[in-house]
Amino acid sequence: MKIGVAKNKKKIFVHALKSNTEIHPLWLRERVTNVDYLDENNGQRLYEPSEIKKDLRIKKALIKKKFLNVQFNDGVKTEFVIKELLNEIFKKNKKQDITFWNGKLFKKPIFKFKKKLFEFKDGYKVFKNFYKYGFVIIKNAPIKKNYLIKFANIIGILRKTNFGTLFNVKSVRRASDLAYTSHALSAHTDNPYRRPIPGIQLLHCIKNDSVGGHSTLSDGFSIANHLRKRYPKYFQLLSSIKIRFTYQDSKTILENWGETIELNSDNTIKRVRLSPRLDYVPVLKKDKLNQFYKARSLFIKLCNSKNFMIEFKLKPGDIMIMDNYRTLHGRTSYNMSVGERHLQGCYVDHDSVESNMKNLKRKFNI
Repeated sequence: MKIGVAKNKKKIFVHALKSNTEIHPLWLRERVTNVDYLDENNGQRLYEPSEIKKDLRIKKALIKKKFLNVQFNDGVKTEFVIKELLNEIFKKNKKQDITFWNGKLFKKPIFKFKKKLFEFKDGYKVFKNFYKYGFVIIKNAPIKKNYLIKFANIIGILRKTNFGTLFNVKSVRRASDLAYTSHALSAHTDNPYRRPIPGIQLLHCIKNDSVGGHSTLSDGFSIANHLRKRYPKYFQLLSSIKIRFTYQDSKTILENWGETIELNSDNTIKRVRLSPRLDYVPVLKKDKLNQFYKARSLFIKLCNSKNFMIEFKLKPGDIMIMDNYRTLHGRTSYNMSVGERHLQGCYVDHDSVESNMKNLKRKFNI
């Protein structure tokens, strides 16, 4: 991949895969970073792009080492860093650093808690591994009730729901959700009935000396790709049929629709929704419904199978961070007459966490 200039110095091309593609002059003009055209504090344009000349052309272009010098026919002269242009042009084709895993994941992404962890390079490693595996576990965090709020505000911006800013995961009478009982919870994603769905869930272990109550995790992306390869018809049904997810209690009624496996425009997996106790399938032709139920049943079975699920017990001070668009979580049942199981949870959204990760990358030039 490289950038080149035509012989007449009036056209700029990007060369990739043995072909040349001309870069549109307006595309370049909108990326001018001269101080007269961008606010120096926030990088926002000081002009309205739609008012740029309709017949904008490149008057002259030259490559000098790592820089592209361009003069436009509206009098603007600027200099671009070639590497930065190429990074933006091919950004959409960059593959995410994702590791698909299954029940044989013996080495979990675990990090030790440190004060100001997310002010140093190690904080970037935590974020990087979170997006690589869909979860990370921070060990030896302070075992203080409500400490999770402080921690969550460090890595992102808290997302309040009807369960509160912080919720306590322990067994209570007249539970508003099965999470607040001692029942086993099969693999699921949280809040598929919301718009938008919270992106990241945090769970902080305060106490866990009960019999049972092991945490479970499954890689929804890995299972979806397995289904695509082995059962393509089932994959097609689960990625095309939108189902209704609902939640209600005495004060709340929530509803949203979505595919069990949602795809990006390039057919890669965007998100997984699974909450079998809260979903309702639309009316379809009987044969199609038969096939859909078979597909969903297989998907649920795989998500809860030893082939794809890992099981472990959180210890006091553990903070587990999970990608709610990818990672399915659950737990085994536990005995309320022996010990206590108390976790605290909250949500943050992806954009705030990604922002902090990118800031660390920029800060340490990683």
